[in-house]
Amino acid sequence: MQKILGIVIGLLFLSSAGLAQVPTSGNVFIGYSYARANFAGGGFNLNGWNGALEGKVAPFLGIVADISGQYGSGVSQHNVLFGPRVSTSIGRIRPFAHVLFGVSHVSGGGDSDTSFGAAIGGGVDYKLIKAIGWRFQGDLLQTRFFHDTQNDFRFSTGVVVHF
Repeated sequence: MQKILGIVIGLLFLSSAGLAQVPTSGNVFIGYSYARANFAGGGFNLNGWNGALEGKVAPFLGIVADISGQYGSGVSQHNVLFGPRVSTSIGRIRPFAHVLFGVSHVSGGGDSDTSFGAAIGGGVDYKLIKAIGWRFQGDLLQTRFFHDTQNDFRFSTGVVVHF
């Protein structure tokens, strides 16, 4: 009985320590996204959307979930990426840099492919009012569609809400 009680108390202690690691601040971003994509022997200008959720695990370090979709000329590309982001606030601006990894999917012209996706980039949030800002973000997005490596540019801009 004492052993079971010890295990229960230990689990309660560990679960409360785990809750202390839950992010209590972060931000949500939603906005316009442009991508210059090169695959299937051609280059495509794609327009669409980008959304991200960041949870802070330290004052300068967050974990990001980034989802985007771009469309144009019968081609669509979607990305679901995750990874760390470093940032700091300097007055009304907050520059950041991130490295994201995940999955990308492209379809068009009767073909489609899903591959590993990675993005390295960063940007700046400009504070408009207390919790609302405007984000400018640029990324080098690497995909491996149709057994070939693509290094594409992605630019996103839009509203960011800090909590």
